[in-house]
Amino acid sequence: MSKAKYKYNPKTLDYVEVRVHWTIKVLKIFLLVAPSILIGLALSFLFTNKMQAPQTRSLTKEIAIYKKEMNRMQADLSLVHKVLTDVEKRDEDLYRVALYADKFPEELRMMGSGGSDKYTDLAGLTNSKLLIKTAESLDAAEKRLNAQRLSFKELLILARDKEKVLASIPAIQPVRNDDLKRMASGYGWRIDPIYKTSRMHTGMDFTAANGTEVFATGDGTVEATERNGWGYGNCIVINHGYGYKTRYAHLSAFKIKVGDKVKRGDLIGLVGTSGKSTGPHLHYEVEKNGEKVNPIHYYHTDLSPEQYERLLKMSQNSFKTFD
Repeated sequence: MSKAKYKYNPKTLDYVEVRVHWTIKVLKIFLLVAPSILIGLALSFLFTNKMQAPQTRSLTKEIAIYKKEMNRMQADLSLVHKVLTDVEKRDEDLYRVALYADKFPEELRMMGSGGSDKYTDLAGLTNSKLLIKTAESLDAAEKRLNAQRLSFKELLILARDKEKVLASIPAIQPVRNDDLKRMASGYGWRIDPIYKTSRMHTGMDFTAANGTEVFATGDGTVEATERNGWGYGNCIVINHGYGYKTRYAHLSAFKIKVGDKVKRGDLIGLVGTSGKSTGPHLHYEVEKNGEKVNPIHYYHTDLSPEQYERLLKMSQNSFKTFD
């Protein structure tokens, strides 16, 4: 119990008790403890922000290092994608052209490696945007590298078998130049000699005397020997492999049979006028991956530049075909 305080009153010549209002007491108490409260808050702030626990400091440092490393990885991945672009261009424009390979399917280069929710676990984490961006770039690089691996695997097989590939490509004329009277018609839209209408002529017509020798234009296997009263007439189909086939139509005789293996330059038949034909000639076609293409682009082993230029001009004429 606190002692009572008294004050002398000169008017009454007596001592009276001094009474202190409770608010004054509260104020005094507050003023007494205020410095302690302020010191406590200051120390708390200091220890929280300036004097972290060793584990907290370590984690903060690690996060900063990870962020720095991910930024470095982003720069490295950007370089990887640039190099991959260059490799893909060389693959298409150089290696595949040199090895007579088809264009690598674009859908294989873009094949997926995960769903749209693949990066859900990364959302909401510290630096989640950077994490997701890095993961996406890594996945894209993985897809492109895997596709390029498949492409190189295919090209490696072709490179190992290059000599066989080159020998199989139809690369000479099927009739000797000395035996040709002229080339009646080339590949393209021509006037049908019988129906007098414009139609696509899918081969080349070489005019020559009946019985003129016809030669295989590349190594391969005789796939068919057909005898027809119309259309191609008597014709031979050779499968050269690697997507190539050739057809020799309107023959008067066969010199091979189905299943025979032939080499480029082997005698396979004789010129005639069988089937839908208005005169002795050889109708010659080249097929690549199921599509009939212009044979003029495949004469490169038995013609001089001058002979090829002359043949090219002749193939562009718009005369009537012989079939």
